[in-house]
Amino acid sequence: MQCHPWFRRIALAALLGLPAASFAAPGVEVGFSPEGSAQAMVLQLIGSAKNSIRMMAYSFTAPDIMQALADARARGVDVRVVIDKKRNLGKPSQSAMAYVASHGVQLRIDDHYNIQHDKTIIVDGQTVETGSFNYAPSAETKNSENVIVLRGMPDIAAQYMAHWQSRWDQGVPYEAR
Repeated sequence: MQCHPWFRRIALAALLGLPAASFAAPGVEVGFSPEGSAQAMVLQLIGSAKNSIRMMAYSFTAPDIMQALADARARGVDVRVVIDKKRNLGKPSQSAMAYVASHGVQLRIDDHYNIQHDKTIIVDGQTVETGSFNYAPSAETKNSENVIVLRGMPDIAAQYMAHWQSRWDQGVPYEAR
């Protein structure tokens, strides 16, 4: 008789005396803006990080997201962000980059493509957030945007990590002006 992989993980957890929740089944969540659920999901995901946050951003200006990244770094989370160069030349972006960098977040600027249009967060190498949601106030309150969060899908998370790593490797370290 063949068992579902999640049943085997729960059985293994029971044998090892671990809570079954540590092997949660894969899940997909969605959120939307300007309704607020996209923003809430992004902030919750950043707040849930235990070890690492890997972010790729096109627009990088939302104060609440900048604060959440700085708070994660203060908790000891390794936070690294790759942002598009052309989209982030203005004062709001420069202020956001300076703020997170001054709080220990590692930043790289990607100018390798016409635009680096990725909008993704990978938390602890396991959970992926992606969609149209830009990390900007307009995405939170004015634009029609979406977020999808994928949990418990290690093959997908590994693909996003490889994509993130390629952009990180192509980027140049941020230097405050």
